[in-house]
Amino acid sequence: MKTKPAIPKGTRDFMPDETAKRNYIFNTINDVFHLFGFQEIETPAMENLSTLMGKYGEEGDKLLFKILNSGDFTSGADKALWESGDTNRLAAQLCEKGLRYDLTVPFARFVVMHRNEIVFPFKRCQIQPVWRADRPQKGRYREFYQCDADIIGSNSLMNEAELILMIDEVFARLGIRVAIKMNNRKILSGIAETIGHPDKLTDITVAIDKFDKIGLENVNEELRNKGVDDNAVAMLQPIITLQGDNEAKLATLRNTLAGSETGLKGIEELETILNMVGNGNLRAALDIDLTLARGLNYYTGAIFEVKALDVVIGSITGGGRYDNLTGVFGMDGVSGVGISFGADRIYDVLNQLDLYPKQSLMTTRIMFVNFGEAEIKAAMGYAATLRKAGISTELYPENSKMKKQMGYADTKGIPFVAIVGGDEMVSGKITLKDMSSGEQKQVTIDELIDIVK
Repeated sequence: MKTKPAIPKGTRDFMPDETAKRNYIFNTINDVFHLFGFQEIETPAMENLSTLMGKYGEEGDKLLFKILNSGDFTSGADKALWESGDTNRLAAQLCEKGLRYDLTVPFARFVVMHRNEIVFPFKRCQIQPVWRADRPQKGRYREFYQCDADIIGSNSLMNEAELILMIDEVFARLGIRVAIKMNNRKILSGIAETIGHPDKLTDITVAIDKFDKIGLENVNEELRNKGVDDNAVAMLQPIITLQGDNEAKLATLRNTLAGSETGLKGIEELETILNMVGNGNLRAALDIDLTLARGLNYYTGAIFEVKALDVVIGSITGGGRYDNLTGVFGMDGVSGVGISFGADRIYDVLNQLDLYPKQSLMTTRIMFVNFGEAEIKAAMGYAATLRKAGISTELYPENSKMKKQMGYADTKGIPFVAIVGGDEMVSGKITLKDMSSGEQKQVTIDELIDIVK
């Protein structure tokens, strides 16, 4: 019995109309990247595991897709590990490479390897797929695209402000109403100090980052399970549930974190960014959210997330400041800040809200009907002229019945059909049919170009 074809869970095929929609997203984001002066790079789909491991926290490491070594991959493995079931240690012996988890860590590796070939500050953009061994669910996939922009080699908070303005421009062009959430890892460090658990920063950030998904009580329970005492959990409540506008939140935080130099530095940074963005005519709401933690260990300063306001879905963009990510690759003291647009979630949002411009989904603008060898030869000459004018043009390949050819054009959403038969060949004109109105008229090739354009 033949096996029914299937694809792995958490992955998807995309039909031509879906691909056109995705390209609209990629092109929109890429246009804005270039508008702000970013340059494109590409990195390999797979990286050495030594590059990836330890950069995303314990939970992130578990979600890395590992690639078995080529050839006899079991030859170097400790046989006792097979029997013990210690999969983590066993994987380290069987796998030297893995699929990239995101584009940021490979970018840090890229910067270190090519430090003598790039000019700092380096503004990089990159649109490529990434892979995570996560549980598939709505808006969460195992293979998905990220659209990243990073500025590395500069400590200026103007970079954070520019990224916020870029986020705002992308979603304004896409027509998606969003809220931009912002926090600072230094503030989170200050909170951990203030409640008496500076050693539990990672546990605290991982827990409160789940606030929107699991609720306050479950966050508190997770904190207790990680060894945060009840008194500290109680101290944390008014901080992570803080309400009011940005100014009020900053004022409260100054009082709460008065004893933490690190926390006060984070507050100062947020205030500076807010003041800079205020001069950029921001259209989206920009709110300080103290539950935002982005549980990745490499963030050290401002952090961001973007939520769609009209669709229930997870974060559709995120990022932040990382002060020494390149240090793990032997290049210390290089600060960077970056954001990543979740193209697959943006795709889902645009689909639910039906926000795609019609022209972005059109491929072929005009199709020539096939009446036979002589007629199609004449049509090919016209098609060449149309293509030189930048008009996407098809010729139906078979001399089929007119009904079939018209049905093909209608199914593909081709707005115009051109007819070149015996009469047209004599007159030197083309019969042009508007598929939406059904109107037909004879036109010259120049008139046709004007109409179709």
